[in-house]
Amino acid sequence: MTESITVLVGTTKGLFLVDSDGAREDWKLSGPFCDGWPVNHAYGDAATGQIWAAAGGEWQGVGVFRSQDHGASWTNSVLANGKMDEYLAADENFRKMLGRGPGPDAPFKGQLNALWVITKIGDTLYAGARPAALFRSHDEGATWELVEGLSNHPSRPEWEAGGAGLVLHTILGECDKLMVAVSAAGVFASEDGGETWERRNRRTNQATTPNPVTGECGKEIGFCVHNISRSADGRTFYMQNHQGVFRSRDEGRSWDEISEGLPATFGFPVAAHPVDSDTLYVLPLDEWNGRMPLGGKATVWRSTSAGEGWEPMRSGLPDDAYFTVLRQAMATDKAAKAGIYFGTNSGSVFASTDDGESWREIARHLPTVLGVEVMHRR
Repeated sequence: MTESITVLVGTTKGLFLVDSDGAREDWKLSGPFCDGWPVNHAYGDAATGQIWAAAGGEWQGVGVFRSQDHGASWTNSVLANGKMDEYLAADENFRKMLGRGPGPDAPFKGQLNALWVITKIGDTLYAGARPAALFRSHDEGATWELVEGLSNHPSRPEWEAGGAGLVLHTILGECDKLMVAVSAAGVFASEDGGETWERRNRRTNQATTPNPVTGECGKEIGFCVHNISRSADGRTFYMQNHQGVFRSRDEGRSWDEISEGLPATFGFPVAAHPVDSDTLYVLPLDEWNGRMPLGGKATVWRSTSAGEGWEPMRSGLPDDAYFTVLRQAMATDKAAKAGIYFGTNSGSVFASTDDGESWREIARHLPTVLGVEVMHRR
């Protein structure tokens, strides 16, 4: 099979695919797909080429779109109904205008209003929802079930909504080990396939910056986790949260802050290098002035020392840049010279194919980019 790279770009108006061959020189855009539903995140299976998109919202309803032919056709497994179905049920004129009635009651009607992330671990698909809940499918996304062990966690009544609501936005794992992040409740891990869960928000005993309000050094990391990425060897986890960048070398049981050297502690995405376990990328933002690149200069910051030092990587990135890069909107491919990709709320997708040394725009004028993922097929 010819090597191919597909950047899956979830936007407020559907999913787009940006395709190239292994050289990553020329890129072709296709879409929008998924009936124009908002797509927060998508996942592509490199082994089969199948694509799943976590789509919808309060108006359309919530569903998982699936394509087995690279976007030529799609099926939608609806998890929850939206306001449109309520309007269609109540208004005959609206039914006449659209030429259809409301959809049948979905299995989780009234229980969720968005899907935030989707991924495959082993033979199981997982999806994270708002309000925060974890769902899984054992039949390639045709049907879904709630992972009740997480929803029934004793801390559940304490979970508080972040700025985007109470969302489960990160899912990582291997075999029976799972890790998820909830904003704003923190990190949870399971070692038995999701039956039981442990909350893992503890700092290590390193000296920490005192809280500006209380003057005390925190014993826990901020619960408003923005994103977590796992190193190539699976031994290190990197987190960007509301207060900084953190690293864990014991599967989230303790976390070291590694923000020193960055121009700001605030940001949304973090992406680990696909080969080098000590290399990671973040995109700091000015939290109090529009959540945009500091000084209007788009800059990805790279560490090649597991967060012990940082360097700005901005060759080819624009000045006068006032966009935001959201939590799902940065990903890497698995090439020897890593490709790093990020999307902006101004509708651009930028790519580096040399470990972050230089960047170029591979798509522009898209709707607001909500999520970026990569399917690398060989």
